[in-house]
Amino acid sequence: MTTTTATTTSTSTATTTATSSASVTKTAAQQVLTSLDTGSGVDTASLVTALVQAQFAAKNASITSRNTALTAQISAAGTLKSTISNFATALGTLSTGGTLQTQPVSSNATALGVSAISGAKVGDLSTSVTVSALASAQGARSAAVADRTATIATGKLTLQLGSATYNSAGTAMTGFTAGSSAAVSIDVTDGSLNGIASAINAAKAGVTASIITDADGKAVLSLKGTTGTDQAFTLTADDSSSALSQFNVGPNSGMTLTGTAANAQLTVDGVAVQRSSNTISDLVSGVKLQLNAVTGGPVALSSTRPTSAVAQAVADFVDTYNQVYASAKGLTDASTGDLKSDTAAKTMVRSLQSLTTKTLVSNPGTNAPTTLAQIGVSTNRDGSLSVDTATLNKMMAAYPDEVEAMFAPTTGNAIGLSSTLNGISLAAASSITGLGASTTRYTKAQTDLTDEQAKITTLSDAMSTRLTQQFSTMNSKVAAYKSTQTFLENQIKAWNSDK
Repeated sequence: MTTTTATTTSTSTATTTATSSASVTKTAAQQVLTSLDTGSGVDTASLVTALVQAQFAAKNASITSRNTALTAQISAAGTLKSTISNFATALGTLSTGGTLQTQPVSSNATALGVSAISGAKVGDLSTSVTVSALASAQGARSAAVADRTATIATGKLTLQLGSATYNSAGTAMTGFTAGSSAAVSIDVTDGSLNGIASAINAAKAGVTASIITDADGKAVLSLKGTTGTDQAFTLTADDSSSALSQFNVGPNSGMTLTGTAANAQLTVDGVAVQRSSNTISDLVSGVKLQLNAVTGGPVALSSTRPTSAVAQAVADFVDTYNQVYASAKGLTDASTGDLKSDTAAKTMVRSLQSLTTKTLVSNPGTNAPTTLAQIGVSTNRDGSLSVDTATLNKMMAAYPDEVEAMFAPTTGNAIGLSSTLNGISLAAASSITGLGASTTRYTKAQTDLTDEQAKITTLSDAMSTRLTQQFSTMNSKVAAYKSTQTFLENQIKAWNSDK
Protein backbone atom coordinates (compact mmCIF):
# COMPACT_ATOMS: atom_id res chain seq x y z
CA MET A 1 0.00 0.00 0.00
CA THR A 2 1.71 3.21 -1.15
CA THR A 3 0.69 6.82 -1.56
CA THR A 4 2.63 9.97 -2.41
CA THR A 5 2.86 12.79 0.11
CA ALA A 6 4.29 16.29 -0.13
CA THR A 7 4.69 19.22 2.27
CA THR A 8 4.58 22.91 1.39
CA THR A 9 5.24 25.64 3.97
CA SER A 10 5.01 29.41 3.79
CA THR A 11 7.38 31.66 5.79
CA SER A 12 5.88 35.00 4.80
CA THR A 13 4.60 37.00 7.78
CA ALA A 14 3.06 40.39 8.39
CA THR A 15 6.50 41.70 9.51
CA THR A 16 8.14 40.52 6.30
CA THR A 17 5.39 42.13 4.22
CA ALA A 18 5.73 45.44 6.08
CA THR A 19 9.53 45.42 5.68
CA SER A 20 9.23 44.66 1.98
CA SER A 21 6.70 47.47 1.47
CA ALA A 22 8.93 49.95 3.32
CA SER A 23 11.90 48.92 1.19
CA VAL A 24 9.99 49.47 -2.05
CA THR A 25 8.77 52.88 -0.85
CA LYS A 26 12.29 53.91 0.17
CA THR A 27 13.68 52.93 -3.21
CA ALA A 28 10.98 54.83 -5.05
CA ALA A 29 11.57 57.93 -2.92
CA GLN A 30 15.30 57.77 -3.59
CA GLN A 31 14.58 57.72 -7.33
CA VAL A 32 12.51 60.91 -6.95
CA LEU A 33 15.35 62.69 -5.13
CA THR A 34 17.86 61.56 -7.73
CA SER A 35 15.69 62.88 -10.54
CA LEU A 36 15.25 66.23 -8.83
CA ASP A 37 18.98 66.56 -8.17
CA THR A 38 19.90 66.53 -11.85
CA GLY A 39 21.29 70.06 -11.81
CA SER A 40 20.81 70.61 -15.53
CA GLY A 41 17.11 69.92 -15.74
CA VAL A 42 14.44 67.41 -14.79
CA ASP A 43 14.22 63.83 -16.23
CA THR A 44 10.43 63.86 -16.52
CA ALA A 45 9.99 60.19 -17.51
CA SER A 46 12.07 58.89 -14.61
CA LEU A 47 10.53 61.33 -12.16
CA VAL A 48 6.95 60.36 -13.07
CA THR A 49 7.74 56.63 -12.84
CA ALA A 50 9.40 57.11 -9.45
CA LEU A 51 6.50 59.15 -8.07
CA VAL A 52 3.89 56.64 -9.24
CA GLN A 53 5.86 53.74 -7.80
CA ALA A 54 6.23 55.54 -4.51
CA GLN A 55 2.49 56.21 -4.36
CA PHE A 56 1.44 52.57 -4.89
CA ALA A 57 4.50 50.66 -3.67
CA ALA A 58 3.00 49.52 -0.36
CA LYS A 59 -0.29 48.37 -1.91
CA ASN A 60 1.45 46.45 -4.72
CA ALA A 61 3.78 44.75 -2.25
CA SER A 62 0.84 43.77 -0.07
CA ILE A 63 -1.09 42.28 -2.99
CA THR A 64 1.97 40.33 -4.15
CA SER A 65 2.51 38.95 -0.67
CA ARG A 66 -1.12 37.95 -0.23
CA ASN A 67 -1.25 36.38 -3.69
CA THR A 68 1.85 34.30 -2.94
CA ALA A 69 0.30 33.09 0.31
CA LEU A 70 -2.98 32.14 -1.42
CA THR A 71 -1.13 30.26 -4.15
CA ALA A 72 0.66 28.25 -1.46
CA GLN A 73 -2.64 27.55 0.33
CA ILE A 74 -4.35 26.36 -2.86
CA SER A 75 -1.43 24.05 -3.59
CA ALA A 76 -1.34 22.75 -0.02
CA ALA A 77 -5.10 22.05 0.06
CA GLY A 78 -4.87 20.16 -3.22
CA THR A 79 -1.87 18.18 -1.98
CA LEU A 80 -3.55 17.19 1.27
CA LYS A 81 -6.82 16.25 -0.43
CA SER A 82 -4.97 14.13 -2.99
CA THR A 83 -2.82 12.48 -0.33
CA ILE A 84 -5.72 11.28 1.82
CA SER A 85 -7.65 10.19 -1.27
CA ASN A 86 -4.72 8.08 -2.50
CA PHE A 87 -4.37 6.55 0.96
CA ALA A 88 -8.05 5.58 1.10
CA THR A 89 -7.99 4.22 -2.45
CA ALA A 90 -4.90 2.12 -1.79
CA LEU A 91 -6.41 0.61 1.34
CA GLY A 92 -9.74 0.00 -0.41
CA THR A 93 -7.99 -1.80 -3.27
CA LEU A 94 -6.07 -3.95 -0.82
CA SER A 95 -9.22 -4.78 1.15
CA THR A 96 -11.25 -5.82 -1.91
CA GLY A 97 -8.40 -7.81 -3.45
CA GLY A 98 -9.25 -10.86 -1.34
CA THR A 99 -5.73 -11.39 0.00
CA LEU A 100 -6.79 -10.29 3.49
CA GLN A 101 -9.72 -12.71 3.69
CA THR A 102 -9.68 -16.35 4.74
CA GLN A 103 -9.76 -18.32 1.50
CA PRO A 104 -11.69 -21.56 0.89
CA VAL A 105 -9.80 -24.52 -0.58
CA SER A 106 -11.25 -27.37 -2.66
CA SER A 107 -9.66 -30.82 -2.76
CA ASN A 108 -10.81 -31.08 -6.41
CA ALA A 109 -10.73 -27.55 -7.79
CA THR A 110 -11.09 -28.76 -11.39
CA ALA A 111 -14.55 -30.21 -10.76
CA LEU A 112 -15.63 -27.94 -7.90
CA GLY A 113 -14.12 -24.46 -7.76
CA VAL A 114 -14.47 -22.32 -4.64
CA SER A 115 -13.84 -18.65 -3.87
CA ALA A 116 -14.54 -16.31 -0.98
CA ILE A 117 -17.53 -13.99 -1.31
CA SER A 118 -16.25 -10.44 -0.98
CA GLY A 119 -16.97 -9.07 2.49
CA ALA A 120 -18.35 -12.35 3.85
CA LYS A 121 -16.78 -14.34 6.68
CA VAL A 122 -15.46 -17.74 5.66
CA GLY A 123 -14.03 -18.75 9.04
CA ASP A 124 -12.81 -22.27 9.75
CA LEU A 125 -14.29 -24.29 6.89
CA SER A 126 -14.81 -28.08 6.97
CA THR A 127 -17.47 -29.16 4.47
CA SER A 128 -18.02 -32.12 2.15
CA VAL A 129 -19.72 -31.61 -1.24
CA THR A 130 -20.66 -34.17 -3.87
CA VAL A 131 -21.85 -33.03 -7.31
CA SER A 132 -24.07 -35.63 -8.99
CA ALA A 133 -25.48 -33.51 -11.84
CA LEU A 134 -24.84 -30.09 -13.36
CA ALA A 135 -27.52 -27.53 -14.10
CA SER A 136 -28.37 -27.27 -17.78
CA ALA A 137 -30.41 -25.03 -20.06
CA GLN A 138 -33.02 -25.86 -22.65
CA GLY A 139 -32.02 -25.32 -26.24
CA ALA A 140 -33.70 -25.74 -29.61
CA ARG A 141 -32.81 -25.40 -33.26
CA SER A 142 -34.82 -24.92 -36.43
CA ALA A 143 -34.50 -26.59 -39.78
CA ALA A 144 -31.89 -25.07 -42.07
CA VAL A 145 -32.94 -22.15 -44.29
CA ALA A 146 -31.13 -21.27 -47.49
CA ASP A 147 -31.57 -17.50 -47.23
CA ARG A 148 -31.61 -15.92 -43.77
CA THR A 149 -32.98 -12.66 -45.20
CA ALA A 150 -35.89 -14.16 -47.15
CA THR A 151 -39.37 -13.63 -45.71
CA ILE A 152 -40.88 -16.75 -44.10
CA ALA A 153 -43.93 -15.32 -42.34
CA THR A 154 -45.06 -12.48 -40.12
CA GLY A 155 -47.36 -12.60 -37.12
CA LYS A 156 -47.13 -13.22 -33.39
CA LEU A 157 -45.27 -15.72 -31.24
CA THR A 158 -45.97 -16.40 -27.56
CA LEU A 159 -43.07 -17.25 -25.22
CA GLN A 160 -43.70 -18.85 -21.82
CA LEU A 161 -41.31 -19.99 -19.09
CA GLY A 162 -42.10 -22.92 -16.79
CA SER A 163 -41.07 -26.52 -16.01
CA ALA A 164 -41.13 -29.47 -18.37
CA THR A 165 -40.54 -33.20 -18.55
CA TYR A 166 -38.76 -34.90 -21.42
CA ASN A 167 -38.88 -38.31 -23.04
CA SER A 168 -36.26 -40.91 -22.22
CA ALA A 169 -34.00 -39.61 -24.99
CA GLY A 170 -34.38 -36.07 -23.72
CA THR A 171 -35.27 -34.84 -27.18
CA ALA A 172 -38.96 -33.99 -26.83
CA MET A 173 -41.02 -32.27 -24.15
CA THR A 174 -43.77 -34.56 -22.86
CA GLY A 175 -45.22 -32.16 -20.34
CA PHE A 176 -45.04 -28.45 -19.59
CA THR A 177 -46.22 -26.46 -16.60
CA ALA A 178 -46.30 -22.70 -16.98
CA GLY A 179 -44.27 -20.86 -14.42
CA SER A 180 -45.02 -17.72 -12.49
CA SER A 181 -43.83 -15.44 -15.29
CA ALA A 182 -46.44 -14.04 -17.65
CA ALA A 183 -46.58 -15.15 -21.25
CA VAL A 184 -44.71 -12.78 -23.53
CA SER A 185 -46.16 -11.84 -26.90
CA ILE A 186 -43.57 -11.35 -29.62
CA ASP A 187 -44.58 -9.33 -32.68
CA VAL A 188 -42.71 -10.52 -35.79
CA THR A 189 -42.85 -7.77 -38.42
CA ASP A 190 -39.73 -8.77 -40.32
CA GLY A 191 -40.54 -12.36 -41.25
CA SER A 192 -37.01 -13.39 -42.22
CA LEU A 193 -34.91 -15.67 -40.03
CA ASN A 194 -32.89 -12.60 -39.04
CA GLY A 195 -36.08 -10.72 -38.16
CA ILE A 196 -37.48 -13.58 -36.06
CA ALA A 197 -34.23 -13.82 -34.07
CA SER A 198 -34.21 -10.04 -33.51
CA ALA A 199 -37.84 -10.04 -32.33
CA ILE A 200 -37.17 -12.82 -29.80
CA ASN A 201 -34.10 -11.06 -28.43
CA ALA A 202 -35.93 -7.74 -28.21
CA ALA A 203 -38.49 -9.35 -25.89
CA LYS A 204 -35.75 -9.97 -23.28
CA ALA A 205 -37.83 -12.77 -21.81
CA GLY A 206 -35.04 -15.15 -20.79
CA VAL A 207 -34.44 -16.82 -24.15
CA THR A 208 -31.60 -15.82 -26.47
CA ALA A 209 -31.83 -16.32 -30.24
CA SER A 210 -28.90 -16.55 -32.63
CA ILE A 211 -28.32 -17.48 -36.26
CA ILE A 212 -25.77 -20.21 -36.94
CA THR A 213 -24.43 -21.07 -40.39
CA ASP A 214 -24.10 -24.84 -40.89
CA ALA A 215 -21.59 -26.81 -42.92
CA ASP A 216 -23.69 -26.38 -46.08
CA GLY A 217 -23.81 -22.61 -45.71
CA LYS A 218 -27.44 -22.62 -44.67
CA ALA A 219 -28.84 -20.65 -41.70
CA VAL A 220 -30.25 -22.26 -38.54
CA LEU A 221 -32.19 -20.44 -35.79
CA SER A 222 -30.79 -21.46 -32.38
CA LEU A 223 -32.65 -20.73 -29.13
CA LYS A 224 -31.06 -20.95 -25.67
CA GLY A 225 -32.69 -20.51 -22.27
CA THR A 226 -31.08 -20.22 -18.85
CA THR A 227 -30.17 -23.09 -16.55
CA GLY A 228 -32.66 -24.63 -14.15
CA THR A 229 -35.75 -26.81 -14.28
CA ASP A 230 -38.08 -23.83 -13.96
CA GLN A 231 -36.46 -22.13 -16.94
CA ALA A 232 -37.87 -24.51 -19.56
CA PHE A 233 -39.70 -22.58 -22.27
CA THR A 234 -42.32 -22.98 -24.95
CA LEU A 235 -42.62 -20.87 -28.10
CA THR A 236 -45.90 -21.02 -30.01
CA ALA A 237 -47.19 -19.31 -33.13
CA ASP A 238 -50.55 -17.68 -32.38
CA ASP A 239 -51.78 -18.79 -35.81
CA SER A 240 -51.27 -22.54 -36.07
CA SER A 241 -51.63 -22.39 -39.86
CA SER A 242 -48.88 -19.78 -40.20
CA ALA A 243 -45.43 -20.73 -41.41
CA LEU A 244 -44.21 -19.34 -38.07
CA SER A 245 -45.44 -22.59 -36.47
CA GLN A 246 -42.29 -24.31 -37.73
CA PHE A 247 -40.53 -22.40 -34.92
CA ASN A 248 -42.81 -23.81 -32.22
CA VAL A 249 -41.02 -25.22 -29.17
CA GLY A 250 -43.01 -27.50 -26.84
CA PRO A 251 -45.21 -30.56 -26.96
CA ASN A 252 -46.01 -29.86 -30.65
CA SER A 253 -42.56 -28.65 -31.45
CA GLY A 254 -41.54 -27.70 -34.94
CA MET A 255 -37.95 -27.30 -33.72
CA THR A 256 -35.51 -29.89 -32.42
CA LEU A 257 -34.48 -29.76 -28.75
CA THR A 258 -30.73 -29.49 -28.26
CA GLY A 259 -30.72 -29.33 -24.48
CA THR A 260 -33.01 -29.81 -21.50
CA ALA A 261 -33.63 -27.50 -18.56
CA ALA A 262 -32.42 -29.15 -15.35
CA ASN A 263 -31.20 -28.25 -11.87
CA ALA A 264 -27.79 -28.99 -10.44
CA GLN A 265 -27.92 -31.81 -7.95
CA LEU A 266 -25.44 -32.07 -5.09
CA THR A 267 -25.02 -33.25 -1.56
CA VAL A 268 -23.64 -30.92 1.12
CA ASP A 269 -22.58 -32.62 4.35
CA GLY A 270 -25.03 -35.44 3.66
CA VAL A 271 -27.96 -33.23 2.69
CA ALA A 272 -29.24 -33.52 -0.90
CA VAL A 273 -29.97 -30.16 -2.51
CA GLN A 274 -30.74 -28.71 -5.93
CA ARG A 275 -29.96 -25.35 -7.47
CA SER A 276 -30.90 -23.82 -10.81
CA SER A 277 -27.35 -22.59 -11.52
CA ASN A 278 -23.87 -24.06 -11.51
CA THR A 279 -22.68 -20.98 -9.64
CA ILE A 280 -23.97 -21.20 -6.08
CA SER A 281 -23.45 -18.68 -3.25
CA ASP A 282 -26.10 -19.71 -0.72
CA LEU A 283 -25.02 -23.18 0.41
CA VAL A 284 -21.71 -22.73 2.21
CA SER A 285 -21.36 -19.58 4.34
CA GLY A 286 -19.04 -17.01 2.77
CA VAL A 287 -18.16 -19.30 -0.15
CA LYS A 288 -19.12 -19.27 -3.83
CA LEU A 289 -19.22 -22.73 -5.44
CA GLN A 290 -18.53 -23.18 -9.14
CA LEU A 291 -19.76 -26.57 -10.39
CA ASN A 292 -17.67 -27.62 -13.36
CA ALA A 293 -18.17 -31.37 -13.50
CA VAL A 294 -19.80 -34.33 -11.75
CA THR A 295 -17.42 -35.27 -8.96
CA GLY A 296 -18.24 -38.97 -8.57
CA GLY A 297 -17.49 -38.68 -4.87
CA PRO A 298 -17.19 -36.17 -2.02
CA VAL A 299 -14.95 -33.10 -2.36
CA ALA A 300 -13.50 -31.71 0.86
CA LEU A 301 -13.68 -27.96 1.42
CA SER A 302 -11.30 -26.37 3.92
CA SER A 303 -9.89 -22.89 4.50
CA THR A 304 -6.57 -21.14 4.86
CA ARG A 305 -5.98 -18.07 7.02
CA PRO A 306 -4.15 -15.03 5.52
CA THR A 307 -2.02 -14.55 8.65
CA SER A 308 1.09 -13.27 6.86
CA ALA A 309 -0.91 -11.06 4.49
CA VAL A 310 -2.80 -9.39 7.35
CA ALA A 311 0.41 -8.80 9.31
CA GLN A 312 1.96 -7.21 6.23
CA ALA A 313 -1.17 -5.12 5.65
CA VAL A 314 -0.94 -3.75 9.20
CA ALA A 315 2.72 -2.84 8.66
CA ASP A 316 1.97 -1.23 5.27
CA PHE A 317 -0.93 0.71 6.74
CA VAL A 318 1.25 2.10 9.53
CA ASP A 319 4.04 3.09 7.13
CA THR A 320 1.65 4.87 4.77
CA TYR A 321 -0.22 6.51 7.64
CA ASN A 322 3.03 7.96 8.96
CA GLN A 323 3.79 9.51 5.55
CA VAL A 324 0.31 10.98 5.27
CA TYR A 325 0.31 12.23 8.86
CA ALA A 326 3.74 13.88 8.47
CA SER A 327 2.49 15.75 5.41
CA ALA A 328 -0.75 16.83 7.11
CA LYS A 329 1.09 17.84 10.29
CA GLY A 330 3.55 19.99 8.32
CA LEU A 331 0.84 21.72 6.34
CA THR A 332 -1.11 22.57 9.50
CA ASP A 333 1.89 23.54 11.65
CA ALA A 334 0.92 26.52 13.82
CA SER A 335 4.02 28.50 12.84
CA THR A 336 4.97 27.55 9.29
CA GLY A 337 2.04 25.61 7.82
CA ASP A 338 0.26 27.03 4.79
CA LEU A 339 -2.99 25.58 6.22
CA LYS A 340 -2.37 26.53 9.83
CA SER A 341 -5.70 28.41 9.98
CA ASP A 342 -7.67 25.99 7.79
CA THR A 343 -10.48 24.34 9.76
CA ALA A 344 -11.01 21.53 7.26
CA ALA A 345 -7.33 20.57 7.33
CA LYS A 346 -7.27 20.54 11.11
CA THR A 347 -10.43 18.42 11.21
CA MET A 348 -8.83 15.89 8.87
CA VAL A 349 -5.75 15.66 11.09
CA ARG A 350 -7.92 15.04 14.16
CA SER A 351 -9.80 12.30 12.28
CA LEU A 352 -6.52 10.59 11.43
CA GLN A 353 -5.36 10.81 15.03
CA SER A 354 -8.52 9.02 16.22
CA LEU A 355 -8.12 6.01 13.91
CA THR A 356 -6.35 3.81 16.44
CA THR A 357 -9.13 4.12 19.03
CA LYS A 358 -12.15 3.97 16.73
CA THR A 359 -14.32 0.83 16.91
CA LEU A 360 -13.85 -1.10 13.66
CA VAL A 361 -15.70 -4.36 14.41
CA SER A 362 -19.38 -4.89 15.15
CA ASN A 363 -20.62 -7.85 17.20
CA PRO A 364 -17.18 -9.06 18.28
CA GLY A 365 -16.58 -12.22 20.27
CA THR A 366 -16.00 -12.13 24.02
CA ASN A 367 -12.85 -10.10 24.84
CA ALA A 368 -12.12 -9.80 21.10
CA PRO A 369 -10.28 -6.67 19.87
CA THR A 370 -12.30 -3.98 18.12
CA THR A 371 -9.68 -1.23 17.62
CA LEU A 372 -6.23 -0.94 16.06
CA ALA A 373 -4.79 -0.07 19.44
CA GLN A 374 -5.99 -3.41 20.80
CA ILE A 375 -4.12 -5.38 18.11
CA GLY A 376 -0.84 -3.61 18.79
CA VAL A 377 -0.97 -0.38 16.72
CA SER A 378 0.03 2.41 19.10
CA THR A 379 0.43 6.19 18.75
CA ASN A 380 3.87 7.66 19.44
CA ARG A 381 4.45 11.01 21.13
CA ASP A 382 4.97 12.74 17.78
CA GLY A 383 1.66 11.40 16.46
CA SER A 384 3.13 8.71 14.24
CA LEU A 385 2.13 5.05 14.61
CA SER A 386 4.11 1.92 15.41
CA VAL A 387 3.29 -1.80 15.60
CA ASP A 388 3.86 -4.16 18.51
CA THR A 389 4.43 -7.36 16.52
CA ALA A 390 4.07 -9.63 19.55
CA THR A 391 0.63 -8.21 20.40
CA LEU A 392 -0.48 -8.37 16.76
CA ASN A 393 0.53 -12.04 16.42
CA LYS A 394 -1.22 -12.90 19.68
CA MET A 395 -4.48 -11.22 18.59
CA MET A 396 -4.41 -12.83 15.12
CA ALA A 397 -3.95 -16.26 16.68
CA ALA A 398 -6.71 -15.79 19.27
CA TYR A 399 -9.22 -13.68 17.28
CA PRO A 400 -8.52 -14.14 13.56
CA ASP A 401 -12.06 -13.27 12.43
CA GLU A 402 -12.12 -9.93 14.26
CA VAL A 403 -8.68 -8.90 12.99
CA GLU A 404 -9.68 -9.84 9.43
CA ALA A 405 -12.92 -7.90 9.82
CA MET A 406 -11.00 -4.70 10.57
CA PHE A 407 -9.51 -4.88 7.06
CA ALA A 408 -12.64 -6.15 5.33
CA PRO A 409 -14.02 -4.12 2.37
CA THR A 410 -16.93 -1.75 2.86
CA THR A 411 -19.41 -4.35 1.60
CA GLY A 412 -18.37 -6.70 4.39
CA ASN A 413 -17.84 -4.24 7.23
CA ALA A 414 -19.45 -0.81 7.10
CA ILE A 415 -17.43 0.40 10.10
CA GLY A 416 -14.12 -1.21 9.14
CA LEU A 417 -10.83 0.58 8.52
CA SER A 418 -11.41 0.89 4.78
CA SER A 419 -14.87 2.40 5.29
CA THR A 420 -13.60 4.75 7.99
CA LEU A 421 -10.66 6.01 5.95
CA ASN A 422 -12.87 6.44 2.91
CA GLY A 423 -15.22 8.54 5.05
CA ILE A 424 -12.32 10.78 6.10
CA SER A 425 -11.33 11.17 2.45
CA LEU A 426 -14.87 12.09 1.37
CA ALA A 427 -15.17 14.63 4.19
CA ALA A 428 -11.84 16.19 3.18
CA ALA A 429 -12.98 16.48 -0.44
CA SER A 430 -16.31 18.08 0.47
CA SER A 431 -17.02 21.31 -1.38
CA ILE A 432 -19.18 22.46 1.52
CA THR A 433 -17.13 21.82 4.66
CA GLY A 434 -13.92 20.15 3.48
CA LEU A 435 -10.74 21.08 1.66
CA GLY A 436 -12.79 21.43 -1.50
CA ALA A 437 -14.54 24.38 0.12
CA SER A 438 -11.17 25.77 1.27
CA THR A 439 -9.81 25.65 -2.28
CA THR A 440 -12.89 27.49 -3.55
CA ARG A 441 -12.47 30.13 -0.86
CA TYR A 442 -8.76 30.66 -1.58
CA THR A 443 -9.37 30.82 -5.32
CA LYS A 444 -12.11 33.42 -4.82
CA ALA A 445 -9.76 35.50 -2.66
CA GLN A 446 -7.10 35.31 -5.36
CA THR A 447 -9.61 36.47 -7.96
CA ASP A 448 -10.49 39.42 -5.73
CA LEU A 449 -6.78 40.31 -5.54
CA THR A 450 -6.60 40.28 -9.32
CA ASP A 451 -9.51 42.73 -9.44
CA GLU A 452 -7.82 44.89 -6.80
CA GLN A 453 -4.58 44.87 -8.75
CA ALA A 454 -6.45 45.91 -11.88
CA LYS A 455 -7.92 48.90 -10.04
CA ILE A 456 -4.46 49.95 -8.79
CA THR A 457 -3.11 49.66 -12.32
CA THR A 458 -5.88 51.94 -13.56
CA LEU A 459 -5.11 54.50 -10.83
CA SER A 460 -1.38 54.26 -11.59
CA ASP A 461 -1.96 54.90 -15.27
CA ALA A 462 -4.17 57.89 -14.49
CA MET A 463 -1.58 59.37 -12.09
CA SER A 464 1.20 58.78 -14.61
CA THR A 465 -0.77 60.59 -17.32
CA ARG A 466 -1.59 63.50 -15.02
CA LEU A 467 2.00 63.95 -13.77
CA THR A 468 3.42 63.66 -17.27
CA GLN A 469 1.14 66.49 -18.43
CA GLN A 470 2.03 68.63 -15.41
CA PHE A 471 5.79 68.13 -15.81
CA SER A 472 5.59 68.71 -19.55
CA THR A 473 3.98 72.10 -18.90
CA MET A 474 6.58 72.86 -16.24
CA ASN A 475 9.44 71.91 -18.56
CA SER A 476 8.07 74.23 -21.24
CA LYS A 477 7.97 77.12 -18.78
CA VAL A 478 11.45 76.31 -17.42
CA ALA A 479 12.77 76.17 -20.96
CA ALA A 480 11.28 79.62 -21.64
CA TYR A 481 12.76 81.01 -18.41
CA LYS A 482 16.17 79.62 -19.32
CA SER A 483 15.93 81.12 -22.79
CA THR A 484 15.20 84.54 -21.29
CA GLN A 485 17.99 84.06 -18.77
CA THR A 486 20.43 83.19 -21.54
CA PHE A 487 19.37 86.28 -23.54
CA LEU A 488 19.83 88.57 -20.56
CA GLU A 489 23.18 87.06 -19.70
CA ASN A 490 24.37 87.59 -23.24
CA GLN A 491 23.17 91.20 -23.19
CA ILE A 492 24.97 91.88 -19.94
CA LYS A 493 28.12 90.37 -21.33
CA ALA A 494 27.77 92.56 -24.40
CA TRP A 495 27.32 95.72 -22.30
CA ASN A 496 30.31 94.85 -20.18
CA SER A 497 32.50 94.25 -23.23
CA ASP A 498 31.66 97.72 -24.65
CA LYS A 499 33.03 99.51 -21.59
